[in-house]
Amino acid sequence: MNVKIEKPEKNIVKLEIGVDAKAFDEYMNRAYLKNKSKFNIPGFRKGKAPRKIVETYYGEEILYEDAINFACAEAYDKAIDENNIQPVDRPEIDIVQIGSGQDFIFTATVTVMPEVVLGEYKGLSAEKEQVVITDDDVEEELKRVAERNAKLITVEDRPVKDGDTVNIDFEGSIDGVPFEGGTAKGYTLVIGSGTFIPGFEEQLIGAELNSEVDVNVTFPEDYHSEDLKGKDALFKVKINEIKYKELPEINDDFASDVSEFETLEEYKADIRNKLTERAQAEADRKFENEIIKKAVENAECDIPEVMVSRRLDNMLNQFDLQLRYQGLNLAHYLQMMGMEESKLREDYRDSAHEDVKTQLVLEKIAEVEKIEATDEEIDAEIKNMADSYNQPVEEMKKHLRDDDIEYIKDTIKRRKTIKFLVDNAKA
Repeated sequence: MNVKIEKPEKNIVKLEIGVDAKAFDEYMNRAYLKNKSKFNIPGFRKGKAPRKIVETYYGEEILYEDAINFACAEAYDKAIDENNIQPVDRPEIDIVQIGSGQDFIFTATVTVMPEVVLGEYKGLSAEKEQVVITDDDVEEELKRVAERNAKLITVEDRPVKDGDTVNIDFEGSIDGVPFEGGTAKGYTLVIGSGTFIPGFEEQLIGAELNSEVDVNVTFPEDYHSEDLKGKDALFKVKINEIKYKELPEINDDFASDVSEFETLEEYKADIRNKLTERAQAEADRKFENEIIKKAVENAECDIPEVMVSRRLDNMLNQFDLQLRYQGLNLAHYLQMMGMEESKLREDYRDSAHEDVKTQLVLEKIAEVEKIEATDEEIDAEIKNMADSYNQPVEEMKKHLRDDDIEYIKDTIKRRKTIKFLVDNAKA
């Protein structure tokens, strides 16, 4: 096999690959064996005609498609391995020469991994927040816990107040015509939560139980539905139920009810510790991200569009998955927002570009600093995975493919590379 390599432009490699005539004849034979049962030639039972007869009857071109596929796949893979080429996309194949007794020659033009030129990445500095948890922070957390443990008490002897939780039926219309999504029964709404259109919740204050209220609102100009933006609407609302929150008294009994501690002081100390840990982790994360950002900014890399596009695909797929957990999907979301997918991709594009560059820079730093995942680290990661799925380690290993192992290695290397950057940075 002969290989010639050209670089017609940045991040593009063109390989001219020659497969000698004898080797290509073997690919032609494989194509014949794959397809011989399809050939129906007079004088032979179907699938029994020799290859030479098939080629004489139909022309040898009948075998070219599969022979080319076999030859190109194997020769291309061998060429990129032997020449240490790292493609980031499928190659574009063009046939240069093919025919009986001739070498098979084709070109493969492919986008390759871009070169990364590192700038300064050791000794970087960034601000790191000093973590201070005050008594007020602890008290705020106590109030949040109390809110989560509040009881909803039904009231029948007074109208709706701000902060109440009401159960309502409503029907919305514009110029007397009901609109899609404007009707619901048994809807639970917290007055003052800002969940509904501005002005809606306020107009329910003072309404009596089982009464019907006309609520007039104007949809905001930036409302997600194009059909409703800026429109005046009337909602007919019926008050089915009124409840208010009864907060528990914050004392020793409260502490023992919501935690493993017997006294409020012990519980406060635990809250302070957890808030400190959480704040410290957040400060560390921000510092880490700032150091990574600076290392990436200092590097130079001309990123191929195909890598950005692929990252965009992954981001939108992940977004779609998140929406499905909420009972939606990407198509429905785009319809609600009155947005084309192309606009969403454009909105995400800078983030996708930054993600790709960050990945490439971290990989280059790992290469330069010879950061690798050890067998012990890989085994530990697999054990953590097995524990999280409540499976024996050996059972987990049986289900891991080579790609899974590579992903685990890459994850470990990325984590170690980030730690390397942070350990060599100044706060």
